[in-house]
Amino acid sequence: MRYTRLFFFRTSLLPAFLLLASVHMFGQTPTPAFRDSRKDLNSRVNDLLHQLTVEEKIHLLGYNNQGVPRLGVPVYNWWNEALHGVARAGEATVFPQAIGMAASFNDSLQRAMADAISTEARAKYNLAVQQDRHIQYMGLTFWSPNINLFRDPRWGRGQETYGEDPYLTARMGTAFVRGLQGSSSQYLKASACAKHFAVHSGPEANRHTFNARVDEKDLRETYLYAFHALVDAGVESVMCAYNRVNDEPCCTGNTLLQKILRDEWKFKGHVVTDCGALDDIYLRHKTMPDAAHVAAAAVKAGVNIDCSGLLQKDLEKALQQKLVTESDIDNALIPALRTQFKLGFYDAPNQVPYTSLGSESISNAAHTALARRAAQQSMVLLKNDKNILPLPKNKYNSIMILGPNAASLDALLANYHGVSGDVSTFVEGITQAAGPAVTVQYDMGCNDVDSVHFGGLWHAEGSDISIAVLGLTPVLEGEEGDAFLAANGGDRVDLSIPASHIAFLKALRKRHKKPIIAVVTAGSAVDIATLEPYADAIILAWYPGAQGGHALADVLFGKVSPSGRLPVTFYKSFKDLPAYDDYNVKGRTYRYFAGKVQYPFGYGLSYTSFDYSWKQKPAATYQSKDTVAMTVHLKNTGKQGGAEVVQAYIQYPAGDRMPLKELKQFSRAYVAQNGENDVTLKIPVADLQKWNLKKGEWEITPGTYTVVIGGHSADERLRQSFTVKKK
Repeated sequence: MRYTRLFFFRTSLLPAFLLLASVHMFGQTPTPAFRDSRKDLNSRVNDLLHQLTVEEKIHLLGYNNQGVPRLGVPVYNWWNEALHGVARAGEATVFPQAIGMAASFNDSLQRAMADAISTEARAKYNLAVQQDRHIQYMGLTFWSPNINLFRDPRWGRGQETYGEDPYLTARMGTAFVRGLQGSSSQYLKASACAKHFAVHSGPEANRHTFNARVDEKDLRETYLYAFHALVDAGVESVMCAYNRVNDEPCCTGNTLLQKILRDEWKFKGHVVTDCGALDDIYLRHKTMPDAAHVAAAAVKAGVNIDCSGLLQKDLEKALQQKLVTESDIDNALIPALRTQFKLGFYDAPNQVPYTSLGSESISNAAHTALARRAAQQSMVLLKNDKNILPLPKNKYNSIMILGPNAASLDALLANYHGVSGDVSTFVEGITQAAGPAVTVQYDMGCNDVDSVHFGGLWHAEGSDISIAVLGLTPVLEGEEGDAFLAANGGDRVDLSIPASHIAFLKALRKRHKKPIIAVVTAGSAVDIATLEPYADAIILAWYPGAQGGHALADVLFGKVSPSGRLPVTFYKSFKDLPAYDDYNVKGRTYRYFAGKVQYPFGYGLSYTSFDYSWKQKPAATYQSKDTVAMTVHLKNTGKQGGAEVVQAYIQYPAGDRMPLKELKQFSRAYVAQNGENDVTLKIPVADLQKWNLKKGEWEITPGTYTVVIGGHSADERLRQSFTVKKK
């Protein structure tokens, strides 16, 4: 009755008191505005922000936080991995390593893979939350993809990237982001992260201290190209790197995080640090006196989530020392909260379109088939003497499978991987495909160190054909600490595979004259020349994921024609390259390396052959706003159907440090035996812009350009010149 009397005297408060009366009579709690999905995103974020204390805000800036129980802000760990499948989180489909996906030159397949990854991620998250498990690697914010340029084959983490070309990296990275984040206009299926921003590709041994020096032309045209593309594609997160760029630490430097990322590119997502990067700034780079100064600088520069404990421990000290204001802290927290809202953390489950996904969506038959198809398309045929491949099933009665990687799980899974109960090693895949009427034997053959004692040679001598699986594994190349057998902090000191593998292959060749197929596992360029004299055919399998064995068998026995293409140049020696710690692009990658190579960028053989002809040539002249359009007619002139990757390279008019040539479009096309197919390629003239160092801006150089069409960067099937006129 007290409420009733008040209503008569204060009618202006009627709605509020009706709410209070409802709470008093029925015991209901009013819904906070930040949980009202009918309100716009900014209003919801601001409502939650203003209910938090400054201590709570600071705590939420850490990657591993306990939430805010009084407001229902969930416990959450932002550190989750999905480089080529949900990683470190138990059962999940393991797709080919990123460098293998790049070799597919198939961005639609890449998008389908990322979509499958986010489906499994949502399902695993739902199952974990149902059991009140809010733990690392079971979240929805994934620190993938790695879009750093694989500028030097010594870098152990190059396997995580999409190769050496900015355009290919941008295409594959964009497809990953769109597949992972989903197509809902309101909710993210999962959050992708473009890393490591920026100019970060080794050396691993001093990644916490090195200072990458690059001028703005190399920075813009090479190192930032893919990052810009992913920001334009709506990537939700960017990870700042350990290193410095031109003296500025990446996680506190205004040039990268503010001037370019926020101001110029208009990035609206959140920035997360690489793990421990803020500690590096005062402990190793020594550019700031202590942790409090680093905390303040990071918040002001635009860091939103810290993958360490520094902000949680030292940001309050910075606030007390007036190095930062509470408004600065608010601005830092807002982007991270926005991501959580977009993931549906504060909405009822029935409003979020992904909450029904469960165990049936994890490592299911469809995803397994997709992983197998991805592995098929990633494998690169490098040699095929006398067309020994594909293997006719009725020709070989006995097969000997040998080599230290033939039954290796590591050689399939690479780094940042999940685990699967449905794994096909190379031995298993070949054995199953050969069938029970064929004698198949297996022997490890050798290990990684002994170049004298070998197994399986006698059995190979008595078999019709030998398949030797050799090469690298992720313990010999990879991230600092993870590649624990690598000679140089995860990096490589040469292009060689273990000497014992080469010695074993030589011994195998010496023992008999029957066919030998060499299958090489690696995440980077290797010295194929040391293997080439002893094998009749060579397949580069990369690290092909859980279905790698089945996929290799599909290629060997001709179920599919190999169609993978090299996303990196295979140099003859590291001596052909500039110093590893030199970040100038001159003399690196197919774009700027004029010497002889083992295999050029984009290279790969097929079981069939293709004729190219013009159906529509480019026009004679274009303006800066135009698009160069052309159509190539493909004819399959071989003995089976297959896919061809048609690649379009641009040669530029004379200018400041122009590339020798540059990939600007590609298309994968399947052509049936004796069939024909038309492939249309479009290149916006705007994509031909280059950075003018003197003016400090992008510009399109007027003059004569040439488009070169072929099957790899050194292949010229068709060429046509055109003119770009001045504005």
